[in-house]
Amino acid sequence: MKKTVLWRMMAALLVVIFMMTACTPAAPAEPAAPAEPAAPAEPAAPAEPAAPAEPAAPAEPAAPATGELQIPDVVEGKYNAAFVMLSVHDDGGWSQAQYDGLRYVMEKMPDVNAAYIENVAEGADAEQVFRALARKGFNVIFGGSFGYMDSMEVVAPDFPDTYFIHISGYKSNSTNFGNLFGAMESMKYLAGMMAGSRAKMDGETKIGYIATFPIPEELRLGNAFAIGMRKTCPECTMDVRWINTWHDPVIERQGADSLFDAGAHIVYTGADTPAPALAAEARPGKWGITYDWSGSCTSDSCLTAPYWNWGPEFVRVITGLQDGTYKVGWDYFDVSTGGLGIYGLMEGQEMTKGQKELPEEDMKMVKDTLAKMLAGEFTRFDVFAGPLKDNAGNIVVPEGEKMSQSDLDQFPPGAPGLECKYCMRFWAEGVTAELPQ
Repeated sequence: MKKTVLWRMMAALLVVIFMMTACTPAAPAEPAAPAEPAAPAEPAAPAEPAAPAEPAAPAEPAAPATGELQIPDVVEGKYNAAFVMLSVHDDGGWSQAQYDGLRYVMEKMPDVNAAYIENVAEGADAEQVFRALARKGFNVIFGGSFGYMDSMEVVAPDFPDTYFIHISGYKSNSTNFGNLFGAMESMKYLAGMMAGSRAKMDGETKIGYIATFPIPEELRLGNAFAIGMRKTCPECTMDVRWINTWHDPVIERQGADSLFDAGAHIVYTGADTPAPALAAEARPGKWGITYDWSGSCTSDSCLTAPYWNWGPEFVRVITGLQDGTYKVGWDYFDVSTGGLGIYGLMEGQEMTKGQKELPEEDMKMVKDTLAKMLAGEFTRFDVFAGPLKDNAGNIVVPEGEKMSQSDLDQFPPGAPGLECKYCMRFWAEGVTAELPQ
């Protein structure tokens, strides 16, 4: 009995202790004190960094879409233009030239909302982006790479109220899908003239070309350069390295080094980065010619840079779309429009070190030809006027004849309805490479 009473007393005591302990956990509410670390909400003071948001104020053309394939929004009450770019907007080449053109649009056309998406791969990714932008309600979409052509062609019929302007290429439905490009072959021709002059002056004869993809555009630009090269250096030859990329700093540098190692005195490029000039810097006495962007030719080893001036062309196209005067189709502008440049020789520019040293008679020929181009008296078709031979000695264009736009744009036989007569399927005299397969 005593044991029973004792056990009952002990059990009661345990119950009391348990109840007291059960209440104490409220004390652990003190850990809520760690909520004081919320006091670090003082770092909210760093909310001052909100000041950096001010740079966003410049609406930097497309801060809304930064390369993560985020689709920007349209702005009500404005004409909405989207620009889709293959690489980053500050790549120092092709995309940066387009980005500068976009900024020009924003400066000159306050009624236009311009946005961009960068790093969009060709193919399925591009098609998805074009569809997403059209669904958002953009009035016009510019596709900034040759490889976007087929994707735009597929998407355009599904969005008849949106204009799709493909930069480069040769396809159009003549309603809401067209292409926009310019006579860069004329600038490459002038660069070739200066390269030939430089090589001849330095007692050299070999020049190298970093080519991207085996498409008519790259043969066209390479041939224009070679034709210009032979104007000032008939004995000069041109070697070629295909790199199969538009933008890859490592591969472009390897291509430049390969050409220099093979004996090239000057290397120029069809890709984005200033790799030829950078490689030339490491080889005193050698020269590089950059491409696409006017800001790419900065070192003393850079002879010149053929470049794009997209701003005026974008404004022209958008203005025409707004007022209904722009005809969607095949829009290929020439030097006389101001959409193209050759670094060191355009108004307001100082000649590069390498240009200043060239023979006076050669530079006079280059400057006179540029003046005729700007006046519309010498066009891209004059670059490819006959008699024109290939590198096997065969006549490609006979005397008195000139290539047409279909010839410049395409391999034989050409697109249905745009068949080419001479076609861009040859290497010009002086090119030592084989035609790509």
